[in-house]
Amino acid sequence: MPRVLSIAGTDPTGGAGLQADLKAIAAHDGYGMAVVTAVVAQNTHGVRSVHVPDVRVLRDQLNAVSDDVEVDAVKVGMLGTAAVVREVTDWLRTTRPPFVVVDPVMVATSGDRLLDAEGEQAMTALLADADLVTPNRPELTVLARLAGVDAADPVVAARGVAAAWEVIVLAKGGHAGGDRSDDVLVAPDGRTRVFTAPRVVTDNTHGTGCSLSSAIATLVARHGDWEIAVGGAKAWLTAALRGADALRVGSGNGPVDHGAVLRAALPAPRSTDAWWADVRELLDATIETPFLRGLADGTLDQDVFAGYLAQDVHYLRAYGRHLAAIAARSTGDAAATWRRAALGCDEEAARLHHRRLAGTHADDPVHPTCAGYLAHLDAAAAHPDVAVLAAAVLPCFRVYAWVGAELGTAPPDHPFADWVTAYRDEEFAASSARVTAMVEELADVADPAVRGAMAWAFRTSTRWELAFFRMPYDLGGDRTSSTSSDPPDTVHRIQV
Repeated sequence: MPRVLSIAGTDPTGGAGLQADLKAIAAHDGYGMAVVTAVVAQNTHGVRSVHVPDVRVLRDQLNAVSDDVEVDAVKVGMLGTAAVVREVTDWLRTTRPPFVVVDPVMVATSGDRLLDAEGEQAMTALLADADLVTPNRPELTVLARLAGVDAADPVVAARGVAAAWEVIVLAKGGHAGGDRSDDVLVAPDGRTRVFTAPRVVTDNTHGTGCSLSSAIATLVARHGDWEIAVGGAKAWLTAALRGADALRVGSGNGPVDHGAVLRAALPAPRSTDAWWADVRELLDATIETPFLRGLADGTLDQDVFAGYLAQDVHYLRAYGRHLAAIAARSTGDAAATWRRAALGCDEEAARLHHRRLAGTHADDPVHPTCAGYLAHLDAAAAHPDVAVLAAAVLPCFRVYAWVGAELGTAPPDHPFADWVTAYRDEEFAASSARVTAMVEELADVADPAVRGAMAWAFRTSTRWELAFFRMPYDLGGDRTSSTSSDPPDTVHRIQV
C-alpha cells in the first residue's frame, strides 16, 4: 500500500485541499498522511479567509512524519506564502522522497488568489525538486511567465516550464471548450502524450486539481510509471466528475465524487442485507433451540410440537391480517404479492396445523410470547408509514426460509417430514425473496427516520422469532404460565 503524504491547506467542506487529497489517496488504495500548511475558510462558493501557521509548526509536522514513516510519494498543494514554500523546499531536499507531485495552487478555479507574488517566485526553487507539476490553466500561465515564456498555447507553455525546471508538466484541458477534455503530459525533452476523455458537463468541479494530483501520486508510487499513473488518475477523475451532481454538497461549485469508481465496483448497499447481518447472533441462537434441534432429528415430543402449532395458528391468523393490511396500502404487483401471502397464511394453517392438532390443542389460549409478538406487529401497523409494518413482517419470511435451508431434508419416515419439507418449500423461498425485494424498495425511498424504524422493527421481530422457538421448552411445557411481554434480551429502541 503506497504511503502518500499530502502537504496542503484545508477545506472544511471536504471537497478540496487535504480532505480531498486523503479521499483520492484512499480511493486508490493508498495510505494517506497530511501536513497542514494553511487553515482555509472556504466552501463551494470560494475562499473567505486563510490562516498560515508559523513555519516552525509546519517543519515540526514534516519532521514528525519523515522521522517515523517511510514516505513513498509526496503531493504538494497549497502553500500560501514564500516562507512556507521555502520550508517545504528545504524539507524535500533533505528527505528526497521517491516521487514528488506539485499542484502549484496559486489561483483557485473560483478565481481566488491562493499564493502571493513573493511565493510565486519561491515556487521556482520548489519546481526544481519536483518530478511532476499539475497546474490549471491560470497557474500554467503564471509558471510560463516565470520561465520567460509568453505563449497562449498551453502545450507550448508547458514545454517552456518543463525545460526551465527539468520537470514533467501535465497541461490539463479541463478549462478548454469542446466535447473532449484532453490532458497533455509534457516531458522536459519536449515529448508529449495526450490523455483524452469525454468532457463531463457539470459545475461541480471543486477540488479537481487537488484530487487528480493526489491520485497520480498514489498511482506512481504503486506502478513507478508516470504515464500509467496519469492515465489511471484521469479515468478515475472522469468517473468522479460524472458522479459529482448526485452528491448534492453545497450550493455553489460542489466537489467531485471520490468514491464513484469504488461504488460502481461494489454491490449496491442494501438495507435488508444490513438488517440480516445485524441479527446474526439471534439467528445462530434460533437454529440451536431445542425445538428446532428436536424437529431436525425427529426427537421432538409430539405434544410439545402440537402446543407450538396451536400458538402458530393464533399467530398466522393475525399475521395474515397484517399482510392483507399491507396489500391494501400497496399498489400494482406489490399489492398482489402481499395479498397472495395473506391467503397463504390461512392455507398453511388448514393444511398443516389443523391436521396435526387434531383437536388436542385447538382450544389453547394465546400464550404471552405469541401475544407479545402480535402486540409488536400491532405497534408497527400503527406507524404512519406502511414500510415499518412491512419490515416487521419480513423476519417471518426470512427466518423460516433460512431455517428450512439449515434443517436440510428429512427422509419419508421422519415423524416431522411434512413440516421440514414445508420449511424448505422452493415456492416459499421464492416468496421470501420477492417480499425482501419489496421491503428493500420501501427502504430505498424512506427517509432516515423511517428507515431507522424499519431496522428496529425487523430486529425486534427477529427477537420474537427466537422467543417463539424457545417458548415450548423455556416454559417446561406449561404454555399458559408466562406473563412476559418482551422477547429475551430485548434492547428497546433509543429515541433520537
